[in-house]
Amino acid sequence: MASNSDIFDKIRIKPKKVLKAEEEARLAGQCNWEGCDEPGAHKAPMGRNREGTYLNFCLNHVRMYNKNYNYFSGLNDDEIASFQKENITGHRPTWPTGSKRARTAPVDEAVLRETPTWHKQVRNKYGPDGKRKTDNMGRKLRRLEAKALHDLGLDDMASSAQIKTQYKLLVKQNHPDANGGDRSSEDRLRQIIQAYKHLRQAGFC
Repeated sequence: MASNSDIFDKIRIKPKKVLKAEEEARLAGQCNWEGCDEPGAHKAPMGRNREGTYLNFCLNHVRMYNKNYNYFSGLNDDEIASFQKENITGHRPTWPTGSKRARTAPVDEAVLRETPTWHKQVRNKYGPDGKRKTDNMGRKLRRLEAKALHDLGLDDMASSAQIKTQYKLLVKQNHPDANGGDRSSEDRLRQIIQAYKHLRQAGFC
């Protein structure tokens, strides 16, 4: 395809016709500097609250304008700091994430009954008052969690308080100091400690 083809020209980033029109428009304006008759070939922003609008200057005057340009002209230090803070979010309103109020809001049981199954998991974790349940009702146990509860001599529905109480009791019973220095129950003691550690990491206590 020839480089001077009309088809080739249409696939340029900017066709020649557009570039030529932009150049003519840019050079046609007069410099906006008072008393200057030079062409205003260089654009300069008009300033705060007038974004997207520009003045046209010649090269010398655009340099002078840019040297003294101050976007925050007319604002005090507090107003500048406030503007810069709001600029982080594009001057749009924001809200805090993960607030405590949102986590403890009462759960509407009627709404939960109308929602898909996975939403009903909330009902298993939180009571009507919005507080997290302390027991393990409704929780599906993994094999290691069930084994840990079994090692402590507890059933699947054991609460956090029951796990802690049982752990303290078994540690006292199987510790060598409670058995006159007898170390025969050390393996059992390690099993108890490991079971409690696993349940704690899983969020059971």
